[in-house]
Amino acid sequence: MVRILPMASTMRPSLSCFRFSLNTRFGVVSPSSIKPLSSLHLGNAVPQLHSFGLRASRLLREGNSLSVNASGNAAQASTSAVEENVLKWVKKDNRRMLHVVYRVGDLDRTIKFYTECLGMKLLRKRDIPEEKYTNAFLGYGPEDSHFVIELTYNYGVDKYDIGTGFGHFGIAVEDVAKTVELIKAKGGTVTREAGPVKGGKTVIAFIEDPDGYKFELIERGSTPEPLCQVMLRVGDLDRSIDFYKKAYGMELLRTRDNPQYKYTIAMLGYGPEDKNAVMELTYNYSVTEYEKGNAYAQIAIGTDDVYKTAEAIKLCGGKITREAGPLPGINTKITACLDPDGWKTVFVDNIDFLKELE
Repeated sequence: MVRILPMASTMRPSLSCFRFSLNTRFGVVSPSSIKPLSSLHLGNAVPQLHSFGLRASRLLREGNSLSVNASGNAAQASTSAVEENVLKWVKKDNRRMLHVVYRVGDLDRTIKFYTECLGMKLLRKRDIPEEKYTNAFLGYGPEDSHFVIELTYNYGVDKYDIGTGFGHFGIAVEDVAKTVELIKAKGGTVTREAGPVKGGKTVIAFIEDPDGYKFELIERGSTPEPLCQVMLRVGDLDRSIDFYKKAYGMELLRTRDNPQYKYTIAMLGYGPEDKNAVMELTYNYSVTEYEKGNAYAQIAIGTDDVYKTAEAIKLCGGKITREAGPLPGINTKITACLDPDGWKTVFVDNIDFLKELE
């Protein structure tokens, strides 16, 4: 993927990965690297509003106080129309989850575990010695049609803090028990043996990779997207659902409340769970904040227009950490943002992304 300055990435610069001004990559944003939010572009509505405002001011000087209300109402109506158009476009945008990015302490060890125990393929690998990092892309199919993992190894850094906010990745397998036995034989850590999920029939298990990242194994028939979930914890589920639907254009697929264990989950994505990767957002009763650590980085999502995407994110209260535009020397257009809980997402121009894979 494209290298997003100032954050580290890949063989050719990577579009899903950042290297900010701090020593750790893909995660911590220094205050100096965050640009102020630009004002909303109202297009043709601006000169109309300006002209209307001048007329309103003139009437006000003549003592007609009703013009102030008229001007305010017109401005509000025009702004609402712009917002409505932008959010309608989001729903029609051609979006897909591309990559999930995180850091590991031993790249070869992790690649070995993912390929031998989880059945992934090493799609590509790139080393950037001048920036002192290496990337590896792994998954169950090519990047132009599958959701894949982008691992980052920073020279000399063998351990990261996963924090309390990151939950797990989900992998759909045809036989959970068999996969668990294979992982045990390879020396992997099983934290929850294969068996039905509490209150249901779906067979699952939980394992940990060598760096401590948790994976949920989900027994499911043949699927085009085995790497099927990224679970993150959030402090206000309704707020997050509203943001992901409006700003990211995701569909709320389902919710499930478990009062016995005091948590609620929401599944959101760009298509059915059995055919697409989805976000699993988890709300634990009364917990509003989490430590994010410096291990998990972000997801990357494809879009037809990063400029409109950034505008929609601003309208929905998201924080832009990189304004929409082409990357220097690469011309891949991206924008980056934080959701209400501070989880990072990078949106990448669809055409530019395909060009990078050529």
